[in-house]
Amino acid sequence: MKLGFASAILPDLTFEEVYDFAAGNGFKCVETMCWPKGKAERRYAGVTHIDVDALTDAEVEHYRAYADEKGIEISAISYYPNTLDPDLAARSVYIEHIKNCITAARRLGLHNVNTFIGRDQHKSVSENMAEFKKVWPDIIKFAEDNDVKIGIENCPMLFSADEWPGGKNLAISPKIWREMFSIIDSKYFGLNLDPSHMYWMQMNYVKPVYEFKDKLFHIHLKDIKLYKDRLDDVGTLAAPLEYMAPKIPGLGDIDWSAYISALYDVGYNGCVVLEIEDKAFENTLEDRKYSIIQAKKHVEQFLF
Repeated sequence: MKLGFASAILPDLTFEEVYDFAAGNGFKCVETMCWPKGKAERRYAGVTHIDVDALTDAEVEHYRAYADEKGIEISAISYYPNTLDPDLAARSVYIEHIKNCITAARRLGLHNVNTFIGRDQHKSVSENMAEFKKVWPDIIKFAEDNDVKIGIENCPMLFSADEWPGGKNLAISPKIWREMFSIIDSKYFGLNLDPSHMYWMQMNYVKPVYEFKDKLFHIHLKDIKLYKDRLDDVGTLAAPLEYMAPKIPGLGDIDWSAYISALYDVGYNGCVVLEIEDKAFENTLEDRKYSIIQAKKHVEQFLF
């Protein structure tokens, strides 16, 4: 397995500076954020380390050569919007940018794009699945034509008041994944699996590694601290940030020995990427860099 980090935590650095930092600290890959240039819609969003909308042939060669020179793999081109947004105009913009990410990945010689399925937060799972059937076959066909795999992260996007009550990402559970993969049976459609979201939703986060071993395209390593006293006070139907908090690996509740052992069991040998969203380490750029390095120290003891 190749250990890396998601570049969203370093929005103030250029592509080159991110890859310099990765190389200087012993990483093997970087999940590279490719949002449209402009104002961020939420925390960790809106980060653009490659502008896929204006990517020239010269830039393609530069990014490839720079990553190769540093010995760092681009683990994936990543963009996490809501492609099932009830606003059809917004939905169209998001889908078009995902396709631009797919095209850019092919041009860069890559085979992975990470994203969300999306969801209309005010509709049921079955209603959203009907929209999924309309929207996603075309996206996956476009990915197939470009020889690029789509890894769906399982974050429910249910944290802030404007995401209540259903969240903005449908692909949150094994039951839903099975249905999605039965609707679109493609070797180019799989998961960017993050155990932390399953943990705070009270699900077994190791078991899916075995069931979905053939759908593991990319792995996020993010930890979660669940505060039981707060959960006892507000219950599971409260906004999740009332009773849990994202942490760097080693400072939360995920059993990384068990999780990474399962990845070895199923023969996963792709990229495992630290996704840093720990507010305790966000005061300065140096704090954020420090958190990446400390998370690496904890996780790499389980990697051989």
